[in-house]
Amino acid sequence: MRAVIVAAAVAFLVSLFCTPIGIKIFRALKAGQPIRALGPASHQGKKGTPTMGGVVFIIATVIAYVAGHAALTTLPDEQIAQVKPTATALVLLGLFVFCGAVGFLDDYLKVRKRNSGGLSARGKLIGQMLVGTVFGVIALYYFPSTYKNISVGSTKLSFIREIDALEVGKVASVIIFIMVVMAASNGVNLTDGLDGLATGASVMVLGAYALIAFWQYRHWCGDEAYVATGKYCYVVRDPLEIALIAGAAAGACVGFLWWNTSPARIFMGDTGALGLGGLIGGLAMATRTIFLLLILGGLFVIITMSVVIQIISFKTTGRRVFRMSPLQHHFELAGWSEVNIVVRFWIVAGIGVAIALGLFYSEFLAATS
Repeated sequence: MRAVIVAAAVAFLVSLFCTPIGIKIFRALKAGQPIRALGPASHQGKKGTPTMGGVVFIIATVIAYVAGHAALTTLPDEQIAQVKPTATALVLLGLFVFCGAVGFLDDYLKVRKRNSGGLSARGKLIGQMLVGTVFGVIALYYFPSTYKNISVGSTKLSFIREIDALEVGKVASVIIFIMVVMAASNGVNLTDGLDGLATGASVMVLGAYALIAFWQYRHWCGDEAYVATGKYCYVVRDPLEIALIAGAAAGACVGFLWWNTSPARIFMGDTGALGLGGLIGGLAMATRTIFLLLILGGLFVIITMSVVIQIISFKTTGRRVFRMSPLQHHFELAGWSEVNIVVRFWIVAGIGVAIALGLFYSEFLAATS
């Protein structure tokens, strides 16, 4: 637990104190956020606010990961062997950094062109697909652990744990890995758009994954001493690594939120949104909680579906269901203040997280009763 707390604290402090430096740098580079002319009129006042802020909390997370491992040097030698940098860290941090890189390219093009166009939708999807493919292959085909030959990803679908009846094989699992990463990264990206909305919701989801992974670590099938007790355990790979990275990312986002909340001094941009989504998708795969992510990230699902519904309705009937999509902009045009929307959407995100954690823990209680 010490390592997770150290990582979260370091990430928070680095992000909190380095974000103002990032603001000055991006202002000097004239990396201001272009605003869509068709968006809510209130957004025009945000024109020129520095973007690409995701760079700060991605770097903070990587630094915190190293600090968290430094805190592990006080563990007994036999435990240190279990928590050295692993393939799990390679996959999760790789998704965070390289999905963020796709977003960075999009942000860079927006700033350079001085409009909100950026990378085309197809270009972003191709970039996400390539990143998902590379790390999906690594997760399923390479670096199996010494314990039961477990890979980072799984060949079985999962809800709270692997579902034995839903074995799909490695090739299909890589495809599912790519789909989960793309869905999560686009979900967070669509949720971004109001000051602090995506950041605050991501903090809750990442914090939940830190709790889930640490619980799995404390009840881990790879811990011989725990297994000897005959108690219920989780078949996952490197749960402490997962908890450390999720905790670090959550801490980094909290530090960033200090400057990103209304009125935002900086935006995360697609750099941060795609990076966070990629990491969250990877966490779902690594913890064997693929379908639980639909509840845990309920706000992202709702907002994504609002866009899907709007597109389908307009293309089939010529009518719009919402005043504007994503959903948060519908409520802006309905007269809700930005702060009210953000706080109420955070409540929705919190409810989804609470339900998901309740389901996760109730399954454990049922299995141990």
